[in-house]
Amino acid sequence: MPEFGLLSVLIWLPILGGTVMLIIGERSGGSQWFALALSVFTFVLSVPLYAGFDSGTADMQFVERIPWIPAFRVEYFLGIDGLSMPLILLTTFLTPIVVLAGWEVVKLRPVQYFAAFLILEGLMIGVFSALDGLLFYVFWEAMLVPMFLIIGVWGGERRVYATIKFFLYTFLGSVFMLLALIYLYLQTGSYNILAFHAVPLSMAEQIPIFLAFLFAFAVKVPMWPVHTWLPDAHVEAPTGGSVILAAILLKMGGYGFVRFSLPITPDASQTLALLMIALSLMAVVYIGFVALAQQDMKKLIAYSSIAHMGFVTLGFFIAWAILSRTGDTAGIGMGITGGMVQMVSHGFISGALFLCVGVLYDRLHTREIGAYGGVVNTMPIFATFFVLFALANAGLPGTSGFVGEFLVILASFRANFWYALLAGTTLVLGAAYTLWMIKRVVFGAVANDGVAALRDLSVREFMILALMAGGVLIIGLWPAPLVDVMSASVDKLVVQVTQSKL
Repeated sequence: MPEFGLLSVLIWLPILGGTVMLIIGERSGGSQWFALALSVFTFVLSVPLYAGFDSGTADMQFVERIPWIPAFRVEYFLGIDGLSMPLILLTTFLTPIVVLAGWEVVKLRPVQYFAAFLILEGLMIGVFSALDGLLFYVFWEAMLVPMFLIIGVWGGERRVYATIKFFLYTFLGSVFMLLALIYLYLQTGSYNILAFHAVPLSMAEQIPIFLAFLFAFAVKVPMWPVHTWLPDAHVEAPTGGSVILAAILLKMGGYGFVRFSLPITPDASQTLALLMIALSLMAVVYIGFVALAQQDMKKLIAYSSIAHMGFVTLGFFIAWAILSRTGDTAGIGMGITGGMVQMVSHGFISGALFLCVGVLYDRLHTREIGAYGGVVNTMPIFATFFVLFALANAGLPGTSGFVGEFLVILASFRANFWYALLAGTTLVLGAAYTLWMIKRVVFGAVANDGVAALRDLSVREFMILALMAGGVLIIGLWPAPLVDVMSASVDKLVVQVTQSKL
């Protein structure tokens, strides 16, 4: 396939496939097979993004650019760099896994269920590919619809409450982002995001723009204190919804910071860096203690996600503390690289943990930690995977969870010892709440008849968890391919954030 048009194919193929499924409806037999084949084909098509990617340049690649609304200079403008490409591959990799995860579980309207995930996949790829601000906003908002339906139709007992809360939080934040995009359009005459990066802005302009983006991206990450929608959404969402929500949708907030906030408003980012560092450390420390108190496995993993995503924003904004203290741009690059690696790693680890909880829930229909005990005696293969992912969540060296957190902690040391000390508490707290859950669920004697009757993984479940384990171990043992593909784009971002626009 020629380079031109590949991103469009990745965006619109799953969207059109999902739309066809909706049109045909229940008459389409074998909806699972169609969704699986299309999602696997999309992943195969996405591999050339990595194979043909030039990691030696920070320029946008696989660019597509045609007029969309010429009267307002709005373009259908797509392209990727080292910051967006890994997230697209993560999206295309996880979508077939989500389809497999719902293969035998989803009984209510399976055609619509799988169609929603296909459409969501295309929209998420659109977010990571868009280089026109209005196009980015359209994809960003459109994602809410399939996720709203996934939680609202196939979720738990309180699904309507969780869905409305999720929608209102994210939609309200997006309104502020739209206002910022419109203002930047008035300054540049277009919605070109790359032009936004270059436009000179006074501090009086940068601070409101930064805060507008902050409202949108902080909700999506989510950062403390606008995180309260996430545990509810995770608990009520079906397993596939929880996987995509944690593994992909949360990353869009972090991606927004590196694509918009840092390069467009570098001076405001420096002025408000202490606020961002404080909010990030609050998520790392406080939310870690909140996770310790949870009795629901899904809720515990949801709070764990908030704490680990705090590392992402800490890595991005610790740059300013490093710069003001040492002037060390290498430390800045280390923090940003650590944040990006953490986003990809968290996608595998959190997704895998939610899949493990889904395996148990499908058998006993409860997520309460107290309902289990001694699972290793009846499900030894499952227990092996669950322990692996738990240790990765705790940051065990050799797993992907260690790489990003280690880089961010190193960068924090260059800024301030106390920042590094507080950030390092996540290794202790993460081990505490994760291993506490594992101890009560997996180890010990068989707790009850329900656990005694459990059957180990099916071939389908084994394949799903093995693929996730492969991602966790490959990044943990050999992170160089992931880091190298980001390096040129990170170096360019470091130049952008250290050059004042005043």
